Amino acid sequence: MSKPKIAFIGTGGTIASLGQGPLDLQDYGSLGNVMHADEILARWPETALVADVIPIRYRAIISPAIGFSEWKDLAALCSRLVADHPGLAGIVIGHGTATLEETAYFLNLTVKVPVPVVIVGAQRPSSALSSDAGMNLVNAIRVAAGPEARGMGLLVVLNDEIHAAREVTKTSTLRLQTFRTPDFGVLGHADGDAVAFYRRPMRRHAPDTEFDAATIAALPRVDISYSYAGGDGVAVRAFVAAGARGIIAAGFAPGYCPPGEIEALAEAARQGIAVVQSTRAGSGRTFRGSKLRQAGILIADNLNPQKARILLALALTVTSDPEEIARMFRTY
Repeated sequence: MSKPKIAFIGTGGTIASLGQGPLDLQDYGSLGNVMHADEILARWPETALVADVIPIRYRAIISPAIGFSEWKDLAALCSRLVADHPGLAGIVIGHGTATLEETAYFLNLTVKVPVPVVIVGAQRPSSALSSDAGMNLVNAIRVAAGPEARGMGLLVVLNDEIHAAREVTKTSTLRLQTFRTPDFGVLGHADGDAVAFYRRPMRRHAPDTEFDAATIAALPRVDISYSYAGGDGVAVRAFVAAGARGIIAAGFAPGYCPPGEIEALAEAARQGIAVVQSTRAGSGRTFRGSKLRQAGILIADNLNPQKARILLALALTVTSDPEEIARMFRTY
């Protein structure tokens, strides 16, 4: 039987990195020894056992350096790959774990291809003793190749687990099980005998969205204000002065800020800046109580601050109407 055809885009990150030796688990990044997609596949030839994988060189960069320019490139590249490779079953993107969840969520809102797109990373470099890079990559390819992954939006695969891009977040600095979905858990597992799904994402996702990265020249500035005891709103006023069109408040659970910060946020909202209340808690919904309504502040539902920032920035490319922005946060 013929194997499915999968495109593998390499962007760098730990999964692409080589350290000084098998026990270099943390300082490998200082070497700058980062493989491209074809080199990663050569390092892990087992990938050829599960699919015919087409290596696609992008740029070998650290994920803290990835932002809108790379996101737009990747969305366009996915479309080109589907057009250029008839019969392509899916796409896998190798990525550093620092901003992996943000890239995944942006693409979940903007990519316009009918095939599954899976983002994969690793907590240990490919040169490390007991690296997770090879197995993560094989499993990501298996997930992308399966018909069950169609219609799921962007998926994230690490540690044998399949997560929805909207919900997954990095929760630990070094542990292999760092990517988790608070409150709801995984969509499924990539086990040795089968890829098994158990639930589906409910919120609207790619490719059926109202956002198209190809039509956006630049994202409007949206900043995140992190709440802490005694916060006085200085950061909020600095963001306003810097030209922010939107501000995400990473507030206390279940969704409020210190008096000085809420005053500054309310003033920003009166100036026409879109202000959205999230929380620093890591899980759970925010709610729009009377104080937030009076201040003109919207809510992020259960999106964490970094993902709320992405949705608000995309929303502001379409509208500045608070009711429309609120609808988008209920939809995506």
